[in-house]
Amino acid sequence: MASAQMTGTTEQRTRAQGGTGAPKRGRSRARDWAEIQERMLVPLYEAVYDRLEVGPATSVLGLGCRSGLALLLASARGAQVAGLESEAELRELAHGRRLRVAGAGRPGPAGGDVPRTAHSLVTVFEQLPGAAEPQRVVTEAARLTLTGGHVVLAAWGPPERCESAAVLDVARRRAGRTTARDPFALSAPGGLEDLLGGAGLRPAGSGRVSCPFAYADLDSAVRGLLSTGLYEGAVEYSGQTLVTKELEEALHPYLRPDGSVRMANVFRYVVAEQPR
Repeated sequence: MASAQMTGTTEQRTRAQGGTGAPKRGRSRARDWAEIQERMLVPLYEAVYDRLEVGPATSVLGLGCRSGLALLLASARGAQVAGLESEAELRELAHGRRLRVAGAGRPGPAGGDVPRTAHSLVTVFEQLPGAAEPQRVVTEAARLTLTGGHVVLAAWGPPERCESAAVLDVARRRAGRTTARDPFALSAPGGLEDLLGGAGLRPAGSGRVSCPFAYADLDSAVRGLLSTGLYEGAVEYSGQTLVTKELEEALHPYLRPDGSVRMANVFRYVVAEQPR
């Protein structure tokens, strides 16, 4: 019964926002990311910043920074921050936070908005799990890093350590024969490290961070997960209603008596150095 009620709530919101048109859906997804989902990765951001002692002497570039919470946290430590984000709706939210975030075209020198100045720390916190060409993303991160500076790559930890794995599997099952990527493709041992050599980077450490996904209710959980972008192929192939229904069913084991949802997850990061 709860699942049927929450499906109705989500569908009512979709109609109120003007149907399923992509522009309005994009704005809704961006706001759900900023208001619901983005905070789930704060332990990852803080662990990396603590390890690298981010502060006033650090220049941080967030590659695929989305609405910019990670940059805000770095700025609060005194760092100079900037970001690149391809989605206009997310950039708009970042600008509302007074962050300097430019559009990101195709990786490489022809990227248009890609800044030419290098930074002492380039982070790729969210972009890799859904990237069609992870190596190109890492190569671009290396290009924008000062000599002696650092690049940080992050991805999901082992699926057996992530309770969200079954929920994320909805994206794969409902994407049909589209090009939807496995969000755990880089989670195997050496998965992130294998990207470093091709970009001319030198490994300089790694770590795992607990990032539980906690939501006030089932509706918030569905909206937060959909905002990650990992379900876009599934929505386009199978439709919003079916994907929402299957997400609710997959989330049901993680419902608590008070109606909240909580899933234990682990994220992994690697630190690389730009050789002198």
